[in-house]
Amino acid sequence: MCGAPVDLSFKHISSLADAWTEEHSSGLRPLKTNSEKKYLSCSLRLNNNNISDLHDLQKTVSHFLAEPSQIAWLDLSFNKISHIDQVLCELRDLRVLYLHGNSIFILSEVDRLGVLPQLHTITLHGNVIETNKAYRNRVISALPRLKTMDFSAVTRQERVMAKIWHHSNNRSRSSKENLQ
Repeated sequence: MCGAPVDLSFKHISSLADAWTEEHSSGLRPLKTNSEKKYLSCSLRLNNNNISDLHDLQKTVSHFLAEPSQIAWLDLSFNKISHIDQVLCELRDLRVLYLHGNSIFILSEVDRLGVLPQLHTITLHGNVIETNKAYRNRVISALPRLKTMDFSAVTRQERVMAKIWHHSNNRSRSSKENLQ
């Protein structure tokens, strides 16, 4: 069922509802549709637009894909997204998520994505969170099944360091709470 991606990149889309009237860009591999004219794909490209709010993400995925619950690859890079919205956590089969080149500024919001059991690839570089010293450790700690982060393999050593970082961070947090 996973055909070519539905490509809605570079369409000047400001809100996800705007995407519903857009025609996808045709690539090298033609997209197949079902009887309802929904695409037989599990990939959606919404990159290089002006999207800031993911409120209508589920409706958008359902609008374009024949099997919306099976979306495995989502590209939201180079938009104006400032938060990791809870709606992303509803995409239970998501394996690849591109969020690079946005405006995400709260590193702890990455923790929300830990509920995605299949997520193995994420990009977050080019966001404000990347400037945090704990950036890579925090993301790898929050998403233990990651194989690739920011187009770079997650090494065994990084996993060990992220685990150490996580334990020392939790210890400092609980010590502070005990002092109060």
